[in-house]
Amino acid sequence: MIGCVKTSGRLAACAVAGLLAALPACSASEGRGGAGAGARTGADTAGTRAPAAVFRGGHPGAAGARDPYFPELGNGGYDVSHYALTLAYDPGSGHLKGTAEITAKATADLSSFNLDLLGLEVRSATVDGRTAQVRQDGQELTLRPPAHLRKGASFRSVVHYEGKPESITHDHGWREGWLRTDNGAVAFGEPTGSMSWFPGNHHPSDKASYDITVTVPKEVQAISNGVLRARRTSGDRATFHWHQAEPMASHVATVAIGSYDIKTSRTRSGIPVVSAMDTTAGVDEDGAVLGRFPEIMEWAEGRFGPYPFASAGVIVDRAADVPYALETQTRATIPAAAFHTTNVVHELAHQWFGNSVTPRTWRDMWLNEGFATYAEWLWTEDHGGASAQDHFDRNHAKAADDDEWDFPPAEPPTASDISRQPVYVRGAMVIHKIRQAVGDEDFRALVRGWPLSRRHGHASTEDFTAYVEARAGRDLDTIWDAWLYGDGKPA
Repeated sequence: MIGCVKTSGRLAACAVAGLLAALPACSASEGRGGAGAGARTGADTAGTRAPAAVFRGGHPGAAGARDPYFPELGNGGYDVSHYALTLAYDPGSGHLKGTAEITAKATADLSSFNLDLLGLEVRSATVDGRTAQVRQDGQELTLRPPAHLRKGASFRSVVHYEGKPESITHDHGWREGWLRTDNGAVAFGEPTGSMSWFPGNHHPSDKASYDITVTVPKEVQAISNGVLRARRTSGDRATFHWHQAEPMASHVATVAIGSYDIKTSRTRSGIPVVSAMDTTAGVDEDGAVLGRFPEIMEWAEGRFGPYPFASAGVIVDRAADVPYALETQTRATIPAAAFHTTNVVHELAHQWFGNSVTPRTWRDMWLNEGFATYAEWLWTEDHGGASAQDHFDRNHAKAADDDEWDFPPAEPPTASDISRQPVYVRGAMVIHKIRQAVGDEDFRALVRGWPLSRRHGHASTEDFTAYVEARAGRDLDTIWDAWLYGDGKPA
């Protein structure tokens, strides 16, 4: 993700976009890598909460993944392997009708389990073809199958739901979730917005493959993640089927519905590039920015290693005037007002850092944004502009009371801080300090090796620092203590 506030002649990564103030956030005072608990609270709006007693040998799955900042996001007791989402959307009324088929494996004996879904009504649900009891309580959707699920068993849940998806507004006024536009909608999921348009285990620790099928009026199009498997028209409706084979966290899943000019090409490495340009946005009409996409891809593969997915591209939309771009997997979503080469570089770098290698918790956000911001610095360095050292020096010259030094990048104080300046810019400065410590040749190998070592997986800050020290052959505590975890401006 990158914000669209311009400073010093470039887009600064200081957005606090897409945060949900309504969700309780834990303090980040547990120390390095600690897991905040955060108890669930709130009235049951659908009647008495399902009892927590043992049910035919099983126990209810946890209603949250106990993330340090969003303890209610995600759920415990199962692991999702695949989502098949079938959606029908009417841009005029804003009504969405959906079926979510969720294939998962129980990681505990379960009498019931939870999904995250906010603002939409569940009509019915089944587990392994049998009707399940349904309870909705705020963002928590609880399904109780007629027979308990044994640990290690695979199961399939089908949820039928509908309603008018709502955007989620946090305390800074920026929105995420399902955002209506003049002729469609765009889904922005980071960090909590995906629960506004489909039920799921909405925490980055549980990635899955996806099939997303969307039916819309035939005069508009539906763009999503991955590869377009099929497009068909029936009467006045058109259906688009997108397939994302590689694992994807739900917060980088997207659907964009509107009037688009579809541009296709291929990179030199053979990756198909499919980009969707909003025809009403009046941006990049000469193709100057989009025309550089294959060049940027080739550069990124040279810097970061083989591209981790089967397709690439961008979605450029007015996006309900949101002031930030988002690294939606395979096809970053960038508002028309922010469609610049720098943003394309940033969001493309996220395909390696954030999408293929996904943070284990939201506390590890700096691993995404520090690397993507540093990619911007590398791009200008490699293309005749300011060097990474120039960027570092300019930022380090800022006064000690500048926002950049408000907190260490690995320990944002609250959920509202995970997309602030220290996570982005000071995170990039951590990467540069590593480069200084190991030298350019070893740094190049390290930056290529890290996403390959965790390809399509997860990583914590501790995983990364251990990897760097193993490659460096020595501890780098002076960097971690001063730049990653230290308070205030490092000397």
